[in-house]
Amino acid sequence: MRTLYVECNMGAAGDMLAAALLELHPDREDFLHRLNSLGLSGVQVTAREAVKCGITGTHVEVTVHGQEEHSHDIAHGHTHTHHTHEHPQGHLHSHDGHSHPHTHGHHDHEGGHSHHHAGMKDIEHIISHLDLPEEVRADVLAVYGLIAQAESRAHGVPVSEIHFHEVGTMDAVADITAVCMLIHELKLDEVICSPIHVGSGQVRCAHGILPVPAPATADILREVPTYGGQVQGELCTPTGAALLKHFAQAFGPAPVMKVKQIGYGMGTKDFESMNGVRVMLGDTQEGAEEQIAELSCNLDDMTPEAVAFAAETLLEAGALDVFTTPIGMKKSRPGILLTCLCRLEDREKLIGLLFAHTTTLGVRETLCGRYTLRRETGRIDTQYGPVSIKRSQGWGVTREKAEYGDLARIAQEQGLSLEKVKDLVKEEGSASI
Repeated sequence: MRTLYVECNMGAAGDMLAAALLELHPDREDFLHRLNSLGLSGVQVTAREAVKCGITGTHVEVTVHGQEEHSHDIAHGHTHTHHTHEHPQGHLHSHDGHSHPHTHGHHDHEGGHSHHHAGMKDIEHIISHLDLPEEVRADVLAVYGLIAQAESRAHGVPVSEIHFHEVGTMDAVADITAVCMLIHELKLDEVICSPIHVGSGQVRCAHGILPVPAPATADILREVPTYGGQVQGELCTPTGAALLKHFAQAFGPAPVMKVKQIGYGMGTKDFESMNGVRVMLGDTQEGAEEQIAELSCNLDDMTPEAVAFAAETLLEAGALDVFTTPIGMKKSRPGILLTCLCRLEDREKLIGLLFAHTTTLGVRETLCGRYTLRRETGRIDTQYGPVSIKRSQGWGVTREKAEYGDLARIAQEQGLSLEKVKDLVKEEGSASI
């Protein structure tokens, strides 16, 4: 599988991700030309070489009417009940993923010029007029939606009242669009991201002092593994968080992969650690190892019907598999070992269901590595009607199997044996079943 691994040891911001991915693109100049030709008013995106801790990478710079927004991110959280415009976190989130406290009044910006603010409807209007593939346009809107919803929850106001600063908006649209275009053009099968370093400490804003990660970023990163550290300040911006949340299928250590290309997207500030995002593009084995949880409990005082109901409930709630094993328990009592396999993110929910639907007083957990074949479902048309075919492949193995329910239906309708139906379907579908 063509896999991208994103390493966020110093957090992530939109421009850092765009720069790192740009290093993987086969024609960077052509990509920048097409990005600058999309129709973003006054926007110019350039890329230059940047060196951090002796490592050479790329820094992406976005200017709007010749002005670079040095401290920015998307939403201001401005509601119509406020009289000043400020970021929901009370500061603007910088391009390099590190915060700079900053607020500004109703008519002034850093350069002393007046500015306007746009709502989510205005953002949708801007994006709808860009010359983008529909898949990319949908990704851009989805990323913006994550940020707007997080700002809405953080401030307790409707999404319609979240507004974006004019210069910061165009700047962020360019970053988000660039990342979405690059992901699309790199033709990836999967994106995996490391746990995200969010920074530590506090940031000062007009309303007081807030913790890192800032409220909107923390909201976006719910259910995502994050950590703090020695670096004081905000390392992950809402834009970076939303892009990773939208595109990453998994968060964890780097998979076993044959790396083909490596890209470095650098921020502007200097730290003891390299201030950048590293991406690695390569091939991973089909059906590579994934971590799952094995939940189990011993039961000796439940009826078979109650055990069956508990197993069905677990499967309906998302368990990968549920099975029972006969066991001998204390005082030579026969019992049942109930085992539930599940994804790590589902284990708390399923543990709760085990306690709710069984008589156990304790649930054991074991973390397991699982290797799987890649699976897909097809269909063949026969003289007896359609038959679903399950196909699996990987690890040098390819298998096909007809859906039992379809075979059983044909056998009953035609008065044939199951084996005879398998042979007939095999002949008609030219499939190895």
